Amino acid sequence: MVYLKRKIDTFLTEWKREPGHKPLIVKGPRQVGKTESIRRFGEQNYKYVVEINFVEEPKYKMIIADGYKAADLIRNISRMDPAKRFEEGETLLFFDELQEFPEIATALKFFAQDNRYDVICSGSMLGIHYGRIESNSVGYKTDYAMYSLDFEEFLWAKGYREDIADELLGHMQDEKPFNEAELSVYGGLFLDYCTLGGMPAVVREYIVKDSFEGSLAIQRQLLTDYEEDVRKYAQGMDQVRILNVFRQIPVQLSKDNKKFQISKVASGARFKDYRGCIEWLADAGMINVCYCMHFPELPLKGNYDETKYKIYFADSGLLVAMLDEEAQEDLRANRNLGVYKGALYENVVGEALVKSGYDLYYYKREDSTLEEDFFVRTAKDLIPVEVKATNGRAKSLRTLIKGDKYEDIRYGIKFTGGNVGYDDQIYTFPYFCAFLLKRYLKGR
Repeated sequence: MVYLKRKIDTFLTEWKREPGHKPLIVKGPRQVGKTESIRRFGEQNYKYVVEINFVEEPKYKMIIADGYKAADLIRNISRMDPAKRFEEGETLLFFDELQEFPEIATALKFFAQDNRYDVICSGSMLGIHYGRIESNSVGYKTDYAMYSLDFEEFLWAKGYREDIADELLGHMQDEKPFNEAELSVYGGLFLDYCTLGGMPAVVREYIVKDSFEGSLAIQRQLLTDYEEDVRKYAQGMDQVRILNVFRQIPVQLSKDNKKFQISKVASGARFKDYRGCIEWLADAGMINVCYCMHFPELPLKGNYDETKYKIYFADSGLLVAMLDEEAQEDLRANRNLGVYKGALYENVVGEALVKSGYDLYYYKREDSTLEEDFFVRTAKDLIPVEVKATNGRAKSLRTLIKGDKYEDIRYGIKFTGGNVGYDDQIYTFPYFCAFLLKRYLKGR
């Protein structure tokens, strides 16, 4: 099987090198490649890898029978399977599917104190139990959030060299337009990425076959798996409500007003009944929630209305897989996004921001047409970010930059299907540069 290089590969290597490193918890949505990356890292860096999967082997939940101390757990694991070998400094203990047995997180404190073996935990849907895990292991673990492939990882999968991002970033920093060939190649690859999303199984199929053949079937199977997770992990009536919200996202994203309206989800639906459903999907890593700011000023945290938000898919491929048959055919055969053009580009830019470490915020003024897609910040500036499906004028962006009311805003960013440019305090970049925004702003 083709291994797709991931950013976690570098993180894991650096984690192991760090003296006195703590047990690691890798959290993220299902099927984004957590197990594959950790397993490969273990095989390349340890003499022994002891892997315990709490879904496939629930019997190992009994290893805490004598308590949570490292020596007791190791002894019980060895009793249950004498073939599992433990050698000080040469063994990685890998607990997978942690969501099935979050109690094991209590043991991380004792493994950190014992310090003879490296420990990595991983699981999908971790947000559902993460409060319990956090309280059981605070101060004795390192966290890593893993997502589906971002555009940089997608370029690696396509065979581009590891420093390809530096080349693209150089164009942004120097305000140097891409030549026609570069714009065509990277723009085409980005449209492929928008269509496929970043789920490893989908990308791998695309790389192996060098076509979209089979990708939609895999995407739809992933959707089925996600819905099965909802039925497995959510309680009672919430299952229906959560699925109703999830299925309504593409419909509401296709509208000009992308604010998510609970009243459209089901007859008589009210925010207070559905609030937990939005949080559940976000904790599960299935969606990204973008909150409406009270006013475009710093700070961002706390400066938003939790009852007003837009909902995006955490992976654009899931949005694409939920489009109707005609839209699917038009997209894959003719590369035409139709009415979903704005929705998909906005979704994929939001996805890029989240994968870069940003939370999502937008602004819409109730008494005017002023609306801005996203906001990010540096140490001293608030930066509005606009995603344009066409290369039209960015009226709201100019209002925010020029207006006397918005003291924290000095310039703006616009992502379009066009080239690099700068005009009237607005920096314009192609969509395919969105994953570099944080690195670009850091260097300003």
